[in-house]
Amino acid sequence: MTAENEQPQTDVTTMIDRLVKQAHEALAQMADFSQDKVDQICQALATAGEQNAYELAQMAVAETGRGIVEDKTTKNMFASENIWNSLRHEKTVGIIAEDKEKELLKIAEPVGVIAGVTPVTNPTSTVIFKAMIALKTRNAIIFGFHPQAQKSCVKTAEILAAAAEKAGAPRNAIQWISQPSLAATSTLMNHPDVQLVLATGGPGMVKAAYSTGKPALGVGPGNGPAYIEKTADLKRAVYDIMLSKTFDNGMVCASENSVVVDDNIYAQVKALFKDWGCYFIPADKIATFTEHFIDPKRGTVQGPIAGRSAVQIAEMCGLKVPATTKVLVAELTGVGRDYPLSAEKLSPVFTMYRAKTQAHAFELCTELLNYGGRGHTAAIHTEDQELIRRFALAMSACRIIVNHPSALGGIGDLYNNMTPSLTLGTGSYGANSISHNISARDLLNIKTVAMRRDNMQWVKVPSKTYFEHDAANYLGHMPDVERFFVVTDQGIVDQGFATEITDIISNRRGAKAYEVFEAVTSNPTTEVVADGVRRMQIFKPDVIVALGGGSVMDAAKAMRLFYENPTMTFAEARQKFLDIRKRVVRFPKHHDVQLVCIPTTSGTGSEVSPFAIIKDGQTGIKYPLCDYALSPDVSIVDDQFVATMSSDLVARSGFEALAHALESYVSTMATDFTRGWSLQAIKLIFANLEASYHGDRQARSRMHNAATLAGMAYANAFLGIDHALAHTLGAAFAVPSGVGDAIALPHVIAFNARRPQKLAIWPHYAVYRADSDYAEIARTLGLGGRNDQEAIAALVAAVRDLAHAVGIKLRLRDYGVDKQEFEDRLHDLAVEAYGNQNTVTNPVAPLIKQLEELMQACY
Repeated sequence: MTAENEQPQTDVTTMIDRLVKQAHEALAQMADFSQDKVDQICQALATAGEQNAYELAQMAVAETGRGIVEDKTTKNMFASENIWNSLRHEKTVGIIAEDKEKELLKIAEPVGVIAGVTPVTNPTSTVIFKAMIALKTRNAIIFGFHPQAQKSCVKTAEILAAAAEKAGAPRNAIQWISQPSLAATSTLMNHPDVQLVLATGGPGMVKAAYSTGKPALGVGPGNGPAYIEKTADLKRAVYDIMLSKTFDNGMVCASENSVVVDDNIYAQVKALFKDWGCYFIPADKIATFTEHFIDPKRGTVQGPIAGRSAVQIAEMCGLKVPATTKVLVAELTGVGRDYPLSAEKLSPVFTMYRAKTQAHAFELCTELLNYGGRGHTAAIHTEDQELIRRFALAMSACRIIVNHPSALGGIGDLYNNMTPSLTLGTGSYGANSISHNISARDLLNIKTVAMRRDNMQWVKVPSKTYFEHDAANYLGHMPDVERFFVVTDQGIVDQGFATEITDIISNRRGAKAYEVFEAVTSNPTTEVVADGVRRMQIFKPDVIVALGGGSVMDAAKAMRLFYENPTMTFAEARQKFLDIRKRVVRFPKHHDVQLVCIPTTSGTGSEVSPFAIIKDGQTGIKYPLCDYALSPDVSIVDDQFVATMSSDLVARSGFEALAHALESYVSTMATDFTRGWSLQAIKLIFANLEASYHGDRQARSRMHNAATLAGMAYANAFLGIDHALAHTLGAAFAVPSGVGDAIALPHVIAFNARRPQKLAIWPHYAVYRADSDYAEIARTLGLGGRNDQEAIAALVAAVRDLAHAVGIKLRLRDYGVDKQEFEDRLHDLAVEAYGNQNTVTNPVAPLIKQLEELMQACY
């Protein structure tokens, strides 16, 4: 036998220990079962349940005195046939799902030993249901039956256990407590080797299940309302409710406990209910009826009344009704403690309410749910599809039954496509952990096997890049544009470069217009950007031409962003992200205004990048805005605009380009595509920067190309902490752009080349490699070194030598930074640098303390 045949004197704890031990032995045997074997066992369970459905229903009614044999037979068949049919093709063993695209596997494992608690209202069918979903998932189950239904439940379990064992299940896969008691059930639920409690029963038992400190699947009470709205098919609605309330004498927890009816159809609906054998309790008898019907301590139906027939209940509550009475109806006007009969009834009794308006109907339904039925079930009968949606949104119920019987609709499958179940979750509304109809999937541990995913990388640059001398002439025949908004600064205007551009525009054929905005400052602020946006709103351009250095091009990018998207804020645009494709704040991708960038310095690479460095006018903090929506549509790299650059600007912009190239080469997002650009830019800069500094025209042309190559590299591989430090220190102490990069670069190379304390996060960056990357650069430049460390040291020295050769000093203090002010602000500046977008792709994840140390070294 699979029950524990202990004598009444047997110690409860010893008995439960033995049951649990035997269950674990069965669990171990089922661990290696195949899906086919599991399904073979469940098929046997379903067959046995269906074959014995009537006999078990007879036993349940005879033992409990509740319900209707024919309906309990239907429940037993539902638990056997419908439940098994829903599970028949469900994978519950081993690999149950494989997503080849996402490279994820889902593997099902049993939760373990289950304590199954069953109710007196649906005893035998619940045993069939819970045994079915337990064995379908290779779990062992130990039942604690309701004492009032012990015999019928034991008989059910014996039949199922025998059928399961004959089909190959291990002995003791299905067990039960043969001498029921509250102590025994409590000991079972709280046993340390029971993994899950599956409880169906009264509120006290469900609360006890949730109090065990282990996973529990319990359900809440139902006090479901049904709203009959004026557009409903009234005959069908009444028929459905009558079917539901008379099915097994109303003991399905999802059945209608109250009916709310629109005022203008109330009389008609009442008459239809009377035609179907409803007895409306006289108003002066409702109070007496309620005293007998409701348990004053619990506020719900008296135990002996639940599941009795309408005639029996009437007799028990002092009413004389016709022998043909099917349902008792009490007409009420309110809900709650002052109207006790508005509570859950679990019998062929319902209360009926007249709704003055739809809003009143919703109010009544909500009050009924809140009075002991939150989360369970609410029904509506209507032909108004919009009303159905509004009702569903308004009700605190996890099942909204539309135009069918609530009792048979709530358990699923028969009248709808919900999962068939005899244990219905009520969600957090009803203090449950689940809000759906419980099934086999709830008794599984799902293991996820995740393969390493090397994220798809990309190369994104402007759709057109024109270079060589006089490439700016492209503006003379650029298609599909007429209104040119030229963004520049006063220095560019003074040099006559802006006039060269406007002359080209003026010589275009056809309609054309231009406006020059020359108010961009070094390190442009949010106010400068806002000023440009206001001018654009008046001029209404279809193309922006950014002519200048990085500040001008960055300002133009931001102007287009905020001109085309006036609701976007700077605070949103500057948000940091880990993966540009998954950023929280999304940038609009479509542009009505084209952007052309023409650099007049050889350093920023902004003409091909998705970055725009903008200073917050309120805080003074520089933020790198980054999104490919900021990228220019056209880049024009014309060396005529750098021929007259000052030597100082050549040096500073050259080192900015060098920092771009070096950082993009060692970035966690560097690829074979970007490294080629980075390395070529590095070679060009080391070969040409000093000559360009001294005025060599050919060298300046090569440096102009190098800056754009470096820009293309960092536009796709991004940067690192050299730029985070340079942006932060530059904004704080007015250190010129490029100089900050040069000061930090030797220290950052040395820092990144040491085995990291904190590792960088990015799937594509499989192993730390910054040290070998720097060494490779050094060897490409012919700097020598017998090993990687010597090569890295030679690279650091070469960077320092190049800086000195072009007149850049490599200490912050050499640029007038006050030591005390620097030390006072050091920690806050390190935190600011840590928050810089460029920090994310550094090959070594820096700690804030380490950034402080790097800043001190820079000083």
